[in-house]
Amino acid sequence: MGASDQGHTGPERRKQQRRSGADRRVGERRRGFDRRGESEWEPVRLDDEISSSANEETGLIAAAIDARTHARARFSRFQVGAALETGTGHVISGCNIENATYGLTICAERVALFKALSEGHDLFTRVVVVAETDDPTPPCGACRQLLWEYCGDIEVVLANLAEVKKRLRLSELLPYPFDARFL
Repeated sequence: MGASDQGHTGPERRKQQRRSGADRRVGERRRGFDRRGESEWEPVRLDDEISSSANEETGLIAAAIDARTHARARFSRFQVGAALETGTGHVISGCNIENATYGLTICAERVALFKALSEGHDLFTRVVVVAETDDPTPPCGACRQLLWEYCGDIEVVLANLAEVKKRLRLSELLPYPFDARFL
């Protein structure tokens, strides 16, 4: 830490370091190994701060809500939509698709991620997950793992059909991820 950084810790320092808008799209994506030491694993909270413009977030939420309408949830009746923002500003959406065996069910977040990867996208900045619930509906463990491996510590926005319920970093949902560091 330089002399000018000594007075800034915690949320103030993170706020200064945070990028916004198009600037956050030029950041590095995790490439299978971690550039940080173990002492630097600190989740970054976003609940009290707006991390992006309202227009960008509104578009992502609308895409997730629209994707949710295509969900194939005939067993659980629990429809989920997701929208993944790429580093170039594209929005790739997905919905959950159930199977009678449940084990073959695929979540909305993974559908969006797999679509994005199969279309050649490899840099991601944020994911929105929408469900018709009062409480935030976070990604499941499998989705968290895949999002971590392919997207890194992206912003996660959890919303229902009326409002954003929570904003956080993926590292808050998956605080000690398994990745190439352990291989």
